[in-house]
Amino acid sequence: MKTYEQFYINGEWVDPIEGVNSFDVLNPANEEVIGTIAMGSAADVDKAVEAASNAFNSFSQTSVEERLAILGKIVEVYQSRYDEIAETISSEMGAPLSLSKAAQAATGLGHFAQAIEILQGFEWEETKGKTLLRKEPIGVVGMITPWNWPINQISCKVAPALAAGCTMVLKPTEIAPLNAMLFTEVIHEAGVPAGVFNLVNGDGPTVGEAMSAHTGIDMMSFTGSTRAGIAVAKGSADTVKRVAQELGGKSANIILDDADFESAITGGARHCFNNSGQSCNAPTRMLVPESRHDEAKEIAKQAAEATKVGDPFAEDTGIGPVVSEVQFNKIQGLIEKGIEEGAELVSGGPGKPDGLNAGYYVRPTVFANVNNDMTIAREEIFGPVLSILPYKDEEEAVQIANDTEYGLYGYVSSGDVEHAKKVANQIRAGSIAINGAQADFTAPFGGYKQSGNGKEWGPFGFEEFLETKAVVGYAD
Repeated sequence: MKTYEQFYINGEWVDPIEGVNSFDVLNPANEEVIGTIAMGSAADVDKAVEAASNAFNSFSQTSVEERLAILGKIVEVYQSRYDEIAETISSEMGAPLSLSKAAQAATGLGHFAQAIEILQGFEWEETKGKTLLRKEPIGVVGMITPWNWPINQISCKVAPALAAGCTMVLKPTEIAPLNAMLFTEVIHEAGVPAGVFNLVNGDGPTVGEAMSAHTGIDMMSFTGSTRAGIAVAKGSADTVKRVAQELGGKSANIILDDADFESAITGGARHCFNNSGQSCNAPTRMLVPESRHDEAKEIAKQAAEATKVGDPFAEDTGIGPVVSEVQFNKIQGLIEKGIEEGAELVSGGPGKPDGLNAGYYVRPTVFANVNNDMTIAREEIFGPVLSILPYKDEEEAVQIANDTEYGLYGYVSSGDVEHAKKVANQIRAGSIAINGAQADFTAPFGGYKQSGNGKEWGPFGFEEFLETKAVVGYAD
Protein backbone atom coordinates (compact mmCIF):
# COMPACT_ATOMS: atom_id res chain seq x y z
CA MET A 1 0.00 0.00 0.00
CA LYS A 2 1.22 3.45 -0.86
CA THR A 3 0.84 6.31 1.59
CA TYR A 4 1.16 9.94 0.54
CA GLU A 5 0.51 12.23 3.50
CA GLN A 6 2.37 15.24 2.11
CA PHE A 7 1.92 17.74 -0.70
CA TYR A 8 4.52 18.95 -3.15
CA ILE A 9 5.05 22.69 -2.70
CA ASN A 10 8.03 24.84 -3.69
CA GLY A 11 10.12 21.85 -4.70
CA GLU A 12 9.62 19.96 -1.42
CA TRP A 13 7.27 17.40 0.13
CA VAL A 14 5.55 19.24 2.97
CA ASP A 15 3.01 18.35 5.65
CA PRO A 16 -0.58 19.63 5.38
CA ILE A 17 -0.96 22.86 7.33
CA GLU A 18 -4.07 21.72 9.21
CA GLY A 19 -2.83 18.19 9.91
CA VAL A 20 -3.34 14.92 8.05
CA ASN A 21 -6.91 14.16 6.96
CA SER A 22 -6.49 10.77 5.29
CA PHE A 23 -8.48 9.53 2.33
CA ASP A 24 -8.44 5.89 1.19
CA VAL A 25 -7.75 5.00 -2.45
CA LEU A 26 -9.53 1.82 -3.52
CA ASN A 27 -8.75 -0.75 -6.18
CA PRO A 28 -12.06 -0.92 -8.10
CA ALA A 29 -11.32 -4.50 -9.20
CA ASN A 30 -11.54 -5.90 -5.66
CA GLU A 31 -12.69 -2.94 -3.49
CA GLU A 32 -9.53 -3.13 -1.37
CA VAL A 33 -7.56 -0.15 -0.08
CA ILE A 34 -4.32 0.27 -2.06
CA GLY A 35 -3.23 3.65 -0.80
CA THR A 36 -3.99 6.74 1.23
CA ILE A 37 -3.55 10.42 0.58
CA ALA A 38 -3.84 13.51 2.74
CA MET A 39 -6.65 15.88 1.88
CA GLY A 40 -5.74 19.53 1.72
CA SER A 41 -7.32 22.79 2.81
CA ALA A 42 -7.57 26.37 1.58
CA ALA A 43 -4.44 27.12 3.64
CA ASP A 44 -2.48 24.55 1.62
CA VAL A 45 -3.73 26.15 -1.58
CA ASP A 46 -2.53 29.55 -0.32
CA LYS A 47 0.93 28.13 0.31
CA ALA A 48 1.11 26.47 -3.11
CA VAL A 49 -0.11 29.59 -4.91
CA GLU A 50 2.46 31.71 -3.09
CA ALA A 51 5.21 29.34 -4.24
CA ALA A 52 3.94 29.39 -7.82
CA SER A 53 3.64 33.19 -7.82
CA ASN A 54 7.17 33.65 -6.54
CA ALA A 55 8.55 31.19 -9.06
CA PHE A 56 6.74 32.82 -11.97
CA ASN A 57 8.91 35.93 -11.85
CA SER A 58 11.99 33.94 -12.83
CA PHE A 59 10.52 30.98 -14.72
CA SER A 60 8.55 33.20 -17.10
CA GLN A 61 11.85 34.75 -18.16
CA THR A 62 13.66 31.49 -18.94
CA SER A 63 14.81 30.91 -22.48
CA VAL A 64 13.23 28.50 -24.91
CA GLU A 65 16.38 26.40 -24.67
CA GLU A 66 16.08 26.17 -20.90
CA ARG A 67 12.47 25.05 -21.05
CA LEU A 68 13.24 22.55 -23.81
CA ALA A 69 15.92 21.04 -21.59
CA ILE A 70 13.43 20.70 -18.72
CA LEU A 71 10.78 19.10 -20.93
CA GLY A 72 13.32 16.69 -22.39
CA LYS A 73 14.45 15.62 -18.93
CA ILE A 74 10.83 15.03 -17.87
CA VAL A 75 10.37 12.74 -20.88
CA GLU A 76 13.54 10.85 -19.97
CA VAL A 77 12.51 10.31 -16.34
CA TYR A 78 8.90 9.54 -17.29
CA GLN A 79 10.12 6.77 -19.60
CA SER A 80 12.11 5.24 -16.74
CA ARG A 81 8.91 5.08 -14.62
CA TYR A 82 6.60 4.14 -17.50
CA ASP A 83 5.62 0.63 -16.42
CA GLU A 84 5.05 1.77 -12.84
CA ILE A 85 2.77 4.58 -14.01
CA ALA A 86 0.77 2.21 -16.25
CA GLU A 87 0.39 -0.39 -13.50
CA THR A 88 -0.67 2.25 -11.00
CA ILE A 89 -3.38 3.57 -13.34
CA SER A 90 -4.73 0.03 -13.80
CA SER A 91 -4.74 -0.56 -10.04
CA GLU A 92 -6.51 2.65 -9.05
CA MET A 93 -9.05 3.22 -11.86
CA GLY A 94 -9.45 -0.20 -13.45
CA ALA A 95 -8.20 0.18 -17.02
CA PRO A 96 -6.82 -3.09 -18.43
CA LEU A 97 -3.04 -3.11 -18.22
CA SER A 98 -2.82 -3.44 -21.99
CA LEU A 99 -4.80 -0.20 -22.35
CA SER A 100 -2.78 1.51 -19.63
CA LYS A 101 0.48 0.71 -21.39
CA ALA A 102 -0.69 1.35 -24.95
CA ALA A 103 -2.81 4.45 -24.33
CA GLN A 104 -3.24 5.70 -20.75
CA ALA A 105 0.46 6.09 -19.92
CA ALA A 106 1.39 6.65 -23.56
CA THR A 107 -0.67 9.82 -23.83
CA GLY A 108 1.49 11.38 -21.12
CA LEU A 109 4.57 11.04 -23.26
CA GLY A 110 2.62 12.12 -26.34
CA HIS A 111 1.67 15.50 -24.88
CA PHE A 112 5.21 16.23 -23.72
CA ALA A 113 6.59 15.30 -27.14
CA GLN A 114 4.05 17.62 -28.74
CA ALA A 115 4.93 20.48 -26.35
CA ILE A 116 8.60 20.10 -27.26
CA GLU A 117 7.81 20.18 -30.98
CA ILE A 118 5.63 23.29 -30.64
CA LEU A 119 8.15 25.13 -28.47
CA GLN A 120 10.98 24.45 -30.92
CA GLY A 121 9.23 26.34 -33.70
CA PHE A 122 6.97 28.82 -31.91
CA GLU A 123 7.04 32.48 -32.94
CA TRP A 124 6.84 34.56 -29.79
CA GLU A 125 6.82 37.94 -31.50
CA GLU A 126 5.59 39.46 -34.74
CA THR A 127 5.34 43.02 -36.01
CA LYS A 128 2.20 44.38 -37.68
CA GLY A 129 2.74 47.89 -38.92
CA LYS A 130 4.26 49.81 -36.03
CA THR A 131 2.94 47.43 -33.38
CA LEU A 132 4.78 44.52 -31.83
CA LEU A 133 2.56 41.56 -30.91
CA ARG A 134 4.22 39.59 -28.16
CA LYS A 135 3.12 36.27 -26.62
CA GLU A 136 3.69 35.93 -22.89
CA PRO A 137 2.81 33.26 -20.31
CA ILE A 138 -0.51 33.92 -18.61
CA GLY A 139 0.82 33.41 -15.07
CA VAL A 140 -0.10 30.95 -12.34
CA VAL A 141 -2.41 28.20 -13.57
CA GLY A 142 -4.73 26.18 -11.35
CA MET A 143 -5.32 22.69 -12.75
CA ILE A 144 -8.03 20.21 -11.75
CA THR A 145 -7.92 16.79 -13.41
CA PRO A 146 -10.23 13.72 -13.49
CA TRP A 147 -9.86 9.98 -12.90
CA ASN A 148 -10.87 8.48 -16.25
CA TRP A 149 -7.74 9.33 -18.26
CA PRO A 150 -5.72 10.69 -15.37
CA ILE A 151 -2.16 11.03 -16.67
CA ASN A 152 -3.43 12.17 -20.07
CA GLN A 153 -5.28 15.07 -18.49
CA ILE A 154 -2.39 15.99 -16.23
CA SER A 155 0.11 15.95 -19.10
CA CYS A 156 -2.03 17.82 -21.61
CA LYS A 157 -2.15 20.70 -19.11
CA VAL A 158 1.27 20.58 -17.47
CA ALA A 159 3.34 20.07 -20.65
CA PRO A 160 2.10 23.13 -22.59
CA ALA A 161 1.97 25.25 -19.42
CA LEU A 162 5.65 24.51 -18.71
CA ALA A 163 6.54 25.13 -22.36
CA ALA A 164 4.74 28.48 -22.23
CA GLY A 165 6.63 29.58 -19.10
CA CYS A 166 3.73 29.31 -16.65
CA THR A 167 3.83 28.04 -13.09
CA MET A 168 1.06 25.90 -11.67
CA VAL A 169 -0.87 24.26 -8.85
CA LEU A 170 -2.38 20.85 -9.61
CA LYS A 171 -5.28 19.21 -7.79
CA PRO A 172 -5.63 15.73 -9.24
CA THR A 173 -8.70 13.64 -8.63
CA GLU A 174 -8.84 12.17 -5.13
CA ILE A 175 -10.40 8.99 -6.59
CA ALA A 176 -7.30 7.98 -8.60
CA PRO A 177 -4.47 10.20 -7.34
CA LEU A 178 -1.55 7.79 -7.12
CA ASN A 179 -0.45 8.28 -10.72
CA ALA A 180 -0.29 12.02 -10.03
CA MET A 181 2.05 11.37 -7.11
CA LEU A 182 4.32 9.34 -9.38
CA PHE A 183 4.16 12.13 -11.95
CA THR A 184 5.21 14.58 -9.27
CA GLU A 185 8.19 12.38 -8.44
CA VAL A 186 9.08 12.52 -12.14
CA ILE A 187 8.83 16.32 -12.07
CA HIS A 188 11.10 16.47 -9.02
CA GLU A 189 13.71 14.08 -10.41
CA ALA A 190 13.73 15.99 -13.69
CA GLY A 191 14.86 19.10 -11.83
CA VAL A 192 11.90 21.37 -12.52
CA PRO A 193 12.72 24.57 -10.56
CA ALA A 194 11.16 24.93 -7.13
CA GLY A 195 7.69 26.47 -7.13
CA VAL A 196 7.05 25.95 -10.84
CA PHE A 197 4.97 22.81 -10.26
CA ASN A 198 2.98 22.33 -7.06
CA LEU A 199 0.49 19.65 -6.02
CA VAL A 200 -2.22 19.74 -3.37
CA ASN A 201 -4.57 16.78 -2.98
CA GLY A 202 -8.15 17.33 -1.93
CA ASP A 203 -11.78 17.43 -2.97
CA GLY A 204 -13.60 19.89 -5.19
CA PRO A 205 -15.67 21.72 -2.56
CA THR A 206 -12.56 22.46 -0.48
CA VAL A 207 -9.37 22.60 -2.56
CA GLY A 208 -11.01 23.05 -5.95
CA GLU A 209 -13.18 25.90 -4.75
CA ALA A 210 -10.23 27.60 -3.03
CA MET A 211 -8.23 27.42 -6.26
CA SER A 212 -11.05 28.78 -8.41
CA ALA A 213 -11.62 31.78 -6.15
CA HIS A 214 -7.94 32.50 -5.47
CA THR A 215 -6.75 35.97 -6.42
CA GLY A 216 -3.24 34.65 -7.06
CA ILE A 217 -4.33 32.22 -9.78
CA ASP A 218 -4.54 33.73 -13.25
CA MET A 219 -6.18 30.84 -15.05
CA MET A 220 -8.16 27.71 -14.19
CA SER A 221 -7.82 24.67 -16.43
CA PHE A 222 -10.49 22.12 -15.53
CA THR A 223 -11.47 18.71 -16.88
CA GLY A 224 -14.47 16.90 -15.46
CA SER A 225 -18.24 16.91 -15.39
CA THR A 226 -20.29 19.81 -16.68
CA ARG A 227 -21.80 20.19 -13.20
CA ALA A 228 -18.36 20.64 -11.60
CA GLY A 229 -17.22 22.84 -14.49
CA ILE A 230 -20.07 25.24 -13.80
CA ALA A 231 -18.95 25.42 -10.16
CA VAL A 232 -15.38 26.23 -11.24
CA ALA A 233 -16.62 28.96 -13.60
CA LYS A 234 -18.81 30.51 -10.90
CA GLY A 235 -15.97 30.35 -8.38
CA SER A 236 -13.62 32.03 -10.84
CA ALA A 237 -15.99 34.80 -11.89
CA ASP A 238 -15.20 37.24 -9.08
CA THR A 239 -11.53 37.34 -10.05
CA VAL A 240 -12.21 37.47 -13.81
CA LYS A 241 -9.58 34.82 -14.48
CA ARG A 242 -9.44 32.80 -17.67
CA VAL A 243 -11.31 29.51 -17.40
CA ALA A 244 -10.61 26.65 -19.81
CA GLN A 245 -12.95 23.69 -19.45
CA GLU A 246 -13.15 20.25 -21.04
CA LEU A 247 -16.46 18.89 -19.82
CA GLY A 248 -19.01 16.20 -20.57
CA GLY A 249 -20.15 14.66 -23.81
CA LYS A 250 -22.85 12.56 -25.42
CA SER A 251 -21.26 11.91 -28.77
CA ALA A 252 -23.30 10.84 -31.76
CA ASN A 253 -21.90 8.17 -34.08
CA ILE A 254 -23.70 8.45 -37.42
CA ILE A 255 -23.46 5.27 -39.48
CA LEU A 256 -24.48 6.22 -43.02
CA ASP A 257 -26.21 3.74 -45.28
CA ASP A 258 -23.16 3.39 -47.53
CA ALA A 259 -20.81 2.49 -44.66
CA ASP A 260 -19.25 -0.93 -44.11
CA PHE A 261 -21.82 -1.87 -41.47
CA GLU A 262 -19.97 -4.79 -39.94
CA SER A 263 -16.81 -2.76 -39.46
CA ALA A 264 -18.43 0.54 -38.47
CA ILE A 265 -20.84 -0.88 -35.93
CA THR A 266 -18.37 -3.31 -34.40
CA GLY A 267 -15.77 -0.56 -34.14
CA GLY A 268 -18.28 1.93 -32.77
CA ALA A 269 -19.47 -0.49 -30.08
CA ARG A 270 -15.93 -1.39 -29.05
CA HIS A 271 -15.02 2.29 -28.85
CA CYS A 272 -18.07 2.93 -26.67
CA PHE A 273 -17.06 0.11 -24.30
CA ASN A 274 -13.35 1.02 -24.27
CA ASN A 275 -12.01 2.11 -20.86
CA SER A 276 -15.29 0.72 -19.48
CA GLY A 277 -17.12 3.55 -21.23
CA GLN A 278 -15.35 6.13 -19.07
CA SER A 279 -14.34 8.54 -21.82
CA CYS A 280 -15.93 11.93 -22.36
CA ASN A 281 -15.72 11.44 -26.14
CA ALA A 282 -17.19 7.92 -26.17
CA PRO A 283 -19.57 7.32 -29.12
CA THR A 284 -22.52 6.42 -26.91
CA ARG A 285 -25.32 7.34 -29.35
CA MET A 286 -25.14 5.18 -32.46
CA LEU A 287 -27.40 6.51 -35.21
CA VAL A 288 -28.32 3.99 -37.92
CA PRO A 289 -30.71 4.01 -40.89
CA GLU A 290 -34.17 2.91 -39.82
CA SER A 291 -34.23 0.23 -42.53
CA ARG A 292 -31.06 -1.39 -41.14
CA HIS A 293 -31.77 -1.03 -37.44
CA ASP A 294 -32.22 -4.77 -36.80
CA GLU A 295 -28.99 -5.54 -38.64
CA ALA A 296 -27.15 -2.95 -36.55
CA LYS A 297 -28.40 -4.22 -33.21
CA GLU A 298 -27.32 -7.79 -33.99
CA ILE A 299 -23.80 -6.67 -34.89
CA ALA A 300 -23.63 -4.53 -31.74
CA LYS A 301 -24.90 -7.45 -29.67
CA GLN A 302 -22.10 -9.65 -30.98
CA ALA A 303 -19.54 -6.95 -30.13
CA ALA A 304 -20.90 -6.64 -26.59
CA GLU A 305 -20.92 -10.38 -25.99
CA ALA A 306 -17.35 -10.64 -27.31
CA THR A 307 -16.10 -8.02 -24.84
CA LYS A 308 -14.39 -9.83 -21.97
CA VAL A 309 -14.94 -8.14 -18.60
CA GLY A 310 -12.47 -8.99 -15.89
CA ASP A 311 -9.31 -8.41 -13.90
CA PRO A 312 -7.37 -5.44 -15.33
CA PHE A 313 -4.15 -7.43 -15.04
CA ALA A 314 -5.42 -10.48 -16.97
CA GLU A 315 -4.12 -10.68 -20.54
CA ASP A 316 -7.49 -11.47 -22.11
CA THR A 317 -9.44 -8.67 -20.39
CA GLY A 318 -11.22 -6.29 -22.73
CA ILE A 319 -12.61 -3.94 -20.09
CA GLY A 320 -12.08 -3.73 -16.36
CA PRO A 321 -14.32 -2.31 -13.64
CA VAL A 322 -15.62 1.22 -13.46
CA VAL A 323 -13.79 3.45 -11.03
CA SER A 324 -15.97 3.45 -7.91
CA GLU A 325 -19.13 2.29 -6.18
CA VAL A 326 -20.66 5.72 -6.79
CA GLN A 327 -20.03 5.39 -10.51
CA PHE A 328 -21.28 1.78 -10.55
CA ASN A 329 -24.54 2.75 -8.86
CA LYS A 330 -25.07 5.69 -11.22
CA ILE A 331 -24.63 3.42 -14.27
CA GLN A 332 -26.95 0.77 -12.84
CA GLY A 333 -29.60 3.40 -12.23
CA LEU A 334 -29.39 4.64 -15.82
CA ILE A 335 -29.57 1.10 -17.23
CA GLU A 336 -32.72 0.55 -15.17
CA LYS A 337 -34.05 3.88 -16.45
CA GLY A 338 -33.50 2.76 -20.04
CA ILE A 339 -35.56 -0.38 -19.44
CA GLU A 340 -38.24 1.60 -17.61
CA GLU A 341 -38.57 4.13 -20.44
CA GLY A 342 -39.08 1.41 -23.06
CA ALA A 343 -35.72 1.01 -24.78
CA GLU A 344 -35.07 -2.48 -26.14
CA LEU A 345 -32.40 -4.26 -24.08
CA VAL A 346 -30.31 -6.19 -26.62
CA SER A 347 -27.38 -7.28 -24.47
CA GLY A 348 -26.08 -6.85 -20.94
CA GLY A 349 -28.34 -5.08 -18.50
CA PRO A 350 -28.38 -4.54 -14.74
CA GLY A 351 -26.07 -6.31 -12.33
CA LYS A 352 -22.52 -7.57 -12.52
CA PRO A 353 -21.16 -10.08 -15.03
CA ASP A 354 -21.30 -13.70 -13.90
CA GLY A 355 -18.51 -14.67 -11.52
CA LEU A 356 -17.46 -11.10 -10.73
CA ASN A 357 -19.00 -10.49 -7.32
CA ALA A 358 -16.29 -8.24 -5.91
CA GLY A 359 -15.34 -5.09 -7.75
CA TYR A 360 -17.34 -2.50 -9.68
CA TYR A 361 -17.85 -4.45 -12.88
CA VAL A 362 -20.58 -3.49 -15.34
CA ARG A 363 -22.01 -5.70 -18.09
CA PRO A 364 -21.40 -4.28 -21.61
CA THR A 365 -24.91 -3.13 -22.44
CA VAL A 366 -26.65 -2.41 -25.75
CA PHE A 367 -30.03 -0.72 -26.06
CA ALA A 368 -31.90 -0.52 -29.38
CA ASN A 369 -34.98 1.38 -30.54
CA VAL A 370 -33.86 4.31 -28.45
CA ASN A 371 -35.31 7.74 -29.14
CA ASN A 372 -33.47 10.93 -28.31
CA ASP A 373 -35.93 11.93 -25.59
CA MET A 374 -34.97 8.96 -23.41
CA THR A 375 -32.73 9.56 -20.43
CA ILE A 376 -30.06 7.15 -21.72
CA ALA A 377 -29.83 9.22 -24.92
CA ARG A 378 -29.49 12.53 -23.12
CA GLU A 379 -27.44 11.97 -19.96
CA GLU A 380 -23.75 11.14 -19.93
CA ILE A 381 -23.64 7.61 -18.49
CA PHE A 382 -19.86 7.15 -18.30
CA GLY A 383 -20.13 3.40 -18.47
CA PRO A 384 -20.13 0.66 -21.15
CA VAL A 385 -23.65 1.41 -22.35
CA LEU A 386 -24.50 1.89 -26.05
CA SER A 387 -27.78 3.36 -27.30
CA ILE A 388 -28.82 2.65 -30.91
CA LEU A 389 -31.14 5.27 -32.42
CA PRO A 390 -32.82 4.76 -35.82
CA TYR A 391 -33.13 7.67 -38.27
CA LYS A 392 -35.29 8.11 -41.39
CA ASP A 393 -32.82 10.12 -43.50
CA GLU A 394 -29.56 12.03 -43.19
CA GLU A 395 -31.32 15.27 -42.33
CA GLU A 396 -32.93 13.60 -39.33
CA ALA A 397 -29.61 11.97 -38.38
CA VAL A 398 -27.93 15.36 -38.19
CA GLN A 399 -30.89 16.81 -36.28
CA ILE A 400 -30.70 14.01 -33.71
CA ALA A 401 -26.91 14.33 -33.44
CA ASN A 402 -27.22 18.05 -32.68
CA ASP A 403 -30.17 17.65 -30.31
CA THR A 404 -28.04 17.61 -27.18
CA GLU A 405 -26.67 20.11 -24.68
CA TYR A 406 -23.22 18.67 -25.37
CA GLY A 407 -20.87 19.12 -28.31
CA LEU A 408 -17.53 17.53 -27.53
CA TYR A 409 -17.10 14.88 -30.22
CA GLY A 410 -18.88 13.25 -33.13
CA TYR A 411 -18.34 10.34 -35.49
CA VAL A 412 -19.35 9.64 -39.09
CA SER A 413 -18.85 6.44 -41.08
CA SER A 414 -19.35 6.21 -44.83
CA GLY A 415 -17.97 4.30 -47.81
CA ASP A 416 -17.44 7.69 -49.46
CA VAL A 417 -15.14 10.08 -47.59
CA GLU A 418 -16.64 13.12 -49.31
CA HIS A 419 -20.07 11.97 -48.19
CA ALA A 420 -18.78 11.63 -44.62
CA LYS A 421 -17.22 15.11 -44.73
CA LYS A 422 -20.51 16.66 -45.86
CA VAL A 423 -22.34 15.18 -42.89
CA ALA A 424 -19.47 15.89 -40.47
CA ASN A 425 -19.57 19.58 -41.33
CA GLN A 426 -23.16 19.78 -40.11
CA ILE A 427 -22.48 18.38 -36.65
CA ARG A 428 -21.97 20.97 -33.90
CA ALA A 429 -19.07 19.44 -32.00
CA GLY A 430 -15.45 20.33 -31.38
CA SER A 431 -14.05 17.23 -33.08
CA ILE A 432 -15.40 14.79 -35.66
CA ALA A 433 -13.78 11.46 -36.45
CA ILE A 434 -14.38 10.06 -39.92
CA ASN A 435 -14.39 6.29 -40.44
CA GLY A 436 -12.87 5.49 -37.08
CA ALA A 437 -9.89 7.84 -37.37
CA GLN A 438 -7.61 7.82 -34.32
CA ALA A 439 -6.90 10.79 -32.07
CA ASP A 440 -4.38 13.37 -33.30
CA PHE A 441 -2.11 14.99 -30.70
CA THR A 442 -1.68 18.02 -32.96
CA ALA A 443 -5.43 18.66 -33.28
CA PRO A 444 -7.38 20.80 -30.79
CA PHE A 445 -9.53 18.91 -28.28
CA GLY A 446 -12.47 20.72 -26.76
CA GLY A 447 -16.17 21.14 -27.13
CA TYR A 448 -19.05 23.30 -28.18
CA LYS A 449 -22.03 24.22 -25.98
CA GLN A 450 -21.93 22.66 -22.50
CA SER A 451 -18.94 20.50 -23.35
CA GLY A 452 -16.65 23.35 -22.44
CA ASN A 453 -14.67 26.42 -23.36
CA GLY A 454 -11.18 26.58 -24.79
CA LYS A 455 -9.05 23.88 -26.38
CA GLU A 456 -6.42 21.40 -25.29
CA TRP A 457 -3.79 19.45 -27.23
CA GLY A 458 -1.41 20.74 -29.90
CA PRO A 459 -0.82 24.40 -30.83
CA PHE A 460 -4.34 25.49 -29.82
CA GLY A 461 -3.87 24.00 -26.36
CA PHE A 462 -0.46 25.64 -26.04
CA GLU A 463 -1.85 29.09 -26.82
CA GLU A 464 -4.48 28.76 -24.08
CA PHE A 465 -1.63 29.42 -21.62
CA LEU A 466 -0.50 32.63 -23.34
CA GLU A 467 -1.51 36.28 -23.30
CA THR A 468 -1.00 38.58 -26.27
CA LYS A 469 0.62 41.96 -25.57
CA ALA A 470 0.47 44.78 -28.11
CA VAL A 471 3.43 47.19 -27.91
CA VAL A 472 2.16 50.17 -29.93
CA GLY A 473 4.74 52.40 -31.61
CA TYR A 474 7.39 49.72 -31.33
CA ALA A 475 8.58 50.06 -34.91
CA ASP A 476 9.49 53.21 -36.83
